Amino acid sequence: MLSRVANSIYWLGRYLERAENYARFIDVNFNLMLDLPPGLKAQWEPLVLATGDLELYQQTYHDFDKRSVIHFMALDKSNPNSILSAITYARENARIVRENLSKETWEKINELFHLLNKSTERTIWGKKDPRSFFEKIRYSILLLYGLADGTVARTEAWYFRSLGMYLERADKTSRILDVKYHMLLPSPEEVGSPLDFLHWTALLKSVSAFNTYRRLYGKIESNGLLEFLVFNRQFPRSIYFCLKEAEDCLHMISDSRTNDFNNNAEKEIGALRSKLAFSDINDIIKTGLHESIDEIQQKINIISSEIELNFFQIRHEPFTQNQSQ
Repeated sequence: MLSRVANSIYWLGRYLERAENYARFIDVNFNLMLDLPPGLKAQWEPLVLATGDLELYQQTYHDFDKRSVIHFMALDKSNPNSILSAITYARENARIVRENLSKETWEKINELFHLLNKSTERTIWGKKDPRSFFEKIRYSILLLYGLADGTVARTEAWYFRSLGMYLERADKTSRILDVKYHMLLPSPEEVGSPLDFLHWTALLKSVSAFNTYRRLYGKIESNGLLEFLVFNRQFPRSIYFCLKEAEDCLHMISDSRTNDFNNNAEKEIGALRSKLAFSDINDIIKTGLHESIDEIQQKINIISSEIELNFFQIRHEPFTQNQSQ
């Protein structure tokens, strides 16, 4: 496969996953607002922090009010990581490799692109329930994933798309977990309170994990939740699961055995996955959650750089902007 084709397919996977995550984060925060006690300030700032684009946001906006944050994350063309920008980049990458996509996949990406380009503030706020707009985006992307599962052969193209998707998913799970732990709780006295329960519930819903967590763990508590989102080997949005799937994709692309590595990208992701495999919640607590998550995010950035260096060999090309960390 040509490196430019692989590059476009890889970033198609990342941008679709990024847009789906942002739409879900906004949707969940709407629900959280309805459950917060009267008089408590709605917490939209953590959403910006979770994206890693705080500095960019502050260049244009002065307050973290609902409309400003949602416009920045959804429709702001100056934000390279907004839902609109992500879908625009995804569509352009899909156009470049259109011959590698099924007809249905291209049509659905094109439809989602035009939906967002025609959308305005009124499209969101003119609805009785603004959440329906973001639900439509989420379901459109999930439909794209279903089309890929049912219509695409498991060739190199499939593994490059999955590689991008799982790396992006691991990054977003780690970010929303880090932000919740350090930003959402008003004070240490609130630990274990109904408000604390609401925030942990919102976190689980932000990664589509609430029902699965309750079935496996029952009671919502911080240690069980951290173990579930970091170390669980069955849940498809846990950090470990995503890294393991991304590692398997790299092995399939490189045609290497599971315990070997043919390049630095495989070496870096294998080292990080192994560290998580032989760690547990006590290691996280001992090191500190923020420090542990920060290390994971830095490692994911290194892995992403090694993938580009080993497989794409490009520098400043359009539609390959990585999220600012």
